[in-house]
Amino acid sequence: MIPDKIKNVLAKVHQNIKMKKGIPRASKRLVSETNGAQKNRISPGLFAYRFLGERTSTFLPLFKDANVNLRKSGAKLNFKAYVSLAVLTTVILSAVAAFGIPLVLFFVFKLSLASSILFGAGGGLFTMALTLVGFYMYPILRASSRKRALEDDLPFVSGYMAILARAGVPVANIFRSLAQVDPSSAIAGEARTILRDMDLFGMDVLSALEEASKRTPSARFKDLLEGLIATVHSGGNMEKYLAQRSRLYMRLKELALRRFIDVLGILAEFYVVLLVAGPLILVIMLAVMAMLGGGGQGLQDPRLLLYLLTYLGMPLGSVAFLIILDAISPRR
Repeated sequence: MIPDKIKNVLAKVHQNIKMKKGIPRASKRLVSETNGAQKNRISPGLFAYRFLGERTSTFLPLFKDANVNLRKSGAKLNFKAYVSLAVLTTVILSAVAAFGIPLVLFFVFKLSLASSILFGAGGGLFTMALTLVGFYMYPILRASSRKRALEDDLPFVSGYMAILARAGVPVANIFRSLAQVDPSSAIAGEARTILRDMDLFGMDVLSALEEASKRTPSARFKDLLEGLIATVHSGGNMEKYLAQRSRLYMRLKELALRRFIDVLGILAEFYVVLLVAGPLILVIMLAVMAMLGGGGQGLQDPRLLLYLLTYLGMPLGSVAFLIILDAISPRR
């Protein structure tokens, strides 16, 4: 006869095998890819947290609002690791700017040593402030981009969900289908996260939808999920609800495209004035002043101003314009 302890061990092994078989293939692939990625590389945030440890706890209040935005942005990074990465990056870039700018100004632009050191100190402080602001704004910008991508897909995805609901497809299988339709879309990413909560964390479909509604940055997508939960709870007509939402989102998208056309015309006028006509006039004026020997020393030197405008001002202005244009442009 088999002892009771061995029977209990065999029963646990058999139960674990059954649970492993019950996990869908996509979830198995997700777990294996995640484990392989963690073994092969260390993320910058993890490296920064290991390097700094709990010394970054004094900086956490400065990023207290970034915790919520970091969750809504969908970044796979812990809040403390993100703050550690921000502090470490700020220190490195500030040190590089503080020592690199004086060397460039002194040896390349032939400025005096005092002016070079002064510019280096100012450049280091400016780099520190700019890096901290960049790390603070990054989750907000990423959450905003994710929100825009979700709302661009909603008119088409809600219509697709209505078709599946009319065919009698359950809610869980609707999101399984969404996760496979277009892997690059934002809705597909949300659907995969919902499936992860159900298949790996053992949530039911309504609890997974409720968690998704809490972390999404889009108020429209949150309303869609909460309305879907209420419809399932009350036993309402899910197909009719999704079709009505699809028509509403399509009207909102049409209005958004009309506003985008108006804003695009205004941005085109600003671009011509600020980055075409304005720099052209300044370049001509500074070149003439440099040839005539006008101006002064330091920041009043026309050649230095011409270099800054040509190699710094105009490229940064063009990049800023492209960022603004990308931020307001619809994905679809």
